[in-house]
Amino acid sequence: MKKIQMVDLKGQYDKIKDTVNNSIQEVLDNTAYINGPQVHEFQKSLQDYLGVKHVIPCANGTDALQIAMMGLGLKPGDEVITADFTFAATVEVIALLQLTPVLVDVEPDTFNISIEAIRNAVTPKTKAIVPVHLFGQAANMEQIMAIAKEHNLSVIEDNAQAIGANYKYSDGSKKKVGVIGDVASTSFFPSKNLGCYGDGGAIFTNNDELAHIIRGVVNHGMYVRYHHDVVGVNSRLDSVQAAVLNAKLPLLDSYNEARQAAAEKYNAAFAGHASIVTPVTKGDKDSHVFHQYTLRILNGDRDGLMKHLQSKDIPCAIYYPIPLHKQKAYLDERYNEADFTVTNQLVNEVLSLPMHTELDDEQIKFITDSILEYLT
Repeated sequence: MKKIQMVDLKGQYDKIKDTVNNSIQEVLDNTAYINGPQVHEFQKSLQDYLGVKHVIPCANGTDALQIAMMGLGLKPGDEVITADFTFAATVEVIALLQLTPVLVDVEPDTFNISIEAIRNAVTPKTKAIVPVHLFGQAANMEQIMAIAKEHNLSVIEDNAQAIGANYKYSDGSKKKVGVIGDVASTSFFPSKNLGCYGDGGAIFTNNDELAHIIRGVVNHGMYVRYHHDVVGVNSRLDSVQAAVLNAKLPLLDSYNEARQAAAEKYNAAFAGHASIVTPVTKGDKDSHVFHQYTLRILNGDRDGLMKHLQSKDIPCAIYYPIPLHKQKAYLDERYNEADFTVTNQLVNEVLSLPMHTELDDEQIKFITDSILEYLT
């Protein structure tokens, strides 16, 4: 059996080596390392794939989220509602811009932001909602957009983990996540479903005016060289990373399908086990692209199971071990522990298993057998 890895980037690369190498070689030959033709090609291809009017590439996913907020013109003190159970980048950019983070609880089944919690958190100071499509599953965008419309709020989708997923509306229609809110951000960190070989990110929007502002923000606030019309940053996707993404974007759907197939095999192996809660997929199968495959372990021995798996050289991880509202950087006397019952429970139960495009049946069986052996 091949060595099990949390993410097998080498195995994935080996299958597309010639295409990737040729794409990178084009950059080396034309020496247009910044804003070269590969960047423009990727931008156009991703726009077509998502069905969105504007893709603005940038340096990484955290920049993408910050720039999206800058483009919306949010002001210091404005409240921004987001999920307590997610990676810190989501809240850190809110704080960096001197906005006021309002962390709320999540759903116990999807781990995505709770609609009820959003409703309870809206105040006259609220200006935006940042739903995170956590672990690859589309958040409940139809209800989130309804709340935003009711209260005249902006919606910024954090799509760092769910590129390629579809959101299914109550009428049966579908849209790609990342093109539903006012603006969205994504990351091309190497381990993402669509990952480059360094850092990279992008912002999506269908709003022409907002896209124009964001294009200035990513380039020092310039639309004409040395004319700085808005306060900006320096955040660019370089041509080498765009070349890698050009090679991988045509394969994104197949990559997501491989992850979904692996998740189905995990689910089948754990079906009916009293101590294991497998991931729930709401909507159709394609609403969850399994950036992570995350179990809930109910018997109180999640940490023991983790050590057992590690003893068998099976990698696993806890995403995320500490809620954001308990992180030293984001402590706030406004928060009441009674408002975070789900998140506080999840951090003691969740365990993410290996999930990537190269998982094979032998590896999955070894992983699942090892878990069932421990929990029997």
